[in-house]
Amino acid sequence: MRPSDASSPTPFDERGELDLDAAIELASWLVENGSDGLVLCGTTGESPTLTESEELVLFRTVRAAVSVPVIAGAGSNSTASAVEQTKRASELGVDAILSVTPYYNRPSQAGLEAHFRAVAAATDLPVILYDIPIRTGRKIETETLLRLAHDVPNIVAVKDAAGDPPKTARLIAAAPSGFEVYSGDDAFTLPLLAVGAVGVISVASHWVGRQMGEMIDAFEKGDVTAARRINAGLLDSYDYESSPDAVNPVPTKTMLRVLGLKVGECRPPMGPPPDGLADHARRVLEGLA
Repeated sequence: MRPSDASSPTPFDERGELDLDAAIELASWLVENGSDGLVLCGTTGESPTLTESEELVLFRTVRAAVSVPVIAGAGSNSTASAVEQTKRASELGVDAILSVTPYYNRPSQAGLEAHFRAVAAATDLPVILYDIPIRTGRKIETETLLRLAHDVPNIVAVKDAAGDPPKTARLIAAAPSGFEVYSGDDAFTLPLLAVGAVGVISVASHWVGRQMGEMIDAFEKGDVTAARRINAGLLDSYDYESSPDAVNPVPTKTMLRVLGLKVGECRPPMGPPPDGLADHARRVLEGLA
């Protein structure tokens, strides 16, 4: 993976069906506007509402359409399902697997470790763990991450959306050489870079992809003042991404429609966008000018 990857939405047509032509257009647009790679069927991609066959078609279609790395979200709260989907995705030419913490059933740390070991054993591809306790109900604890990072050669990174930089710092300090941490929450990207993260799997990159890349580049070059200045200009974008009335990816799809991209509405149960969200998106864009 490279520093700034977009967690891509899944486009639907007016009937709520997968729109592959729009997916190709969106993927190409994201690459042209600063994304170094694409993550499919993650949180922003509405993975809980997709069938396994829809996910596979999306992986195959987007992989054929772009030259940047494509990371396949192949997770599940069923270990058997995650293993099978990981095997199928790995046959389609994707570059890595994103495997989310099993959600809803809240397994123990031993259960999480067994789950991720089984997923990693199902593929020769690099596996990125996705730690997002606000969505899954369970944090992958630092000790669990470290055992997996040291013991399983193809578990190579974590998408960190846990919102706890001190724990991330401890993970990075004790992880093996080559193990990488990517921010999974745009607002925490600069703080996580400060403790050793290498990039972001981003939502706001759909409209500020170049700025995200510039912030990361500035930090890597040691120009912390510039990185802080760019980050300050992105705060309204971070705030826009998600709220109780418009949970991600509802704001992202609204923003993309404002930008003229055909992505459709979110599938239920995400619900329609609240009144005024498109106007909010326009104000965010105006503030970037």
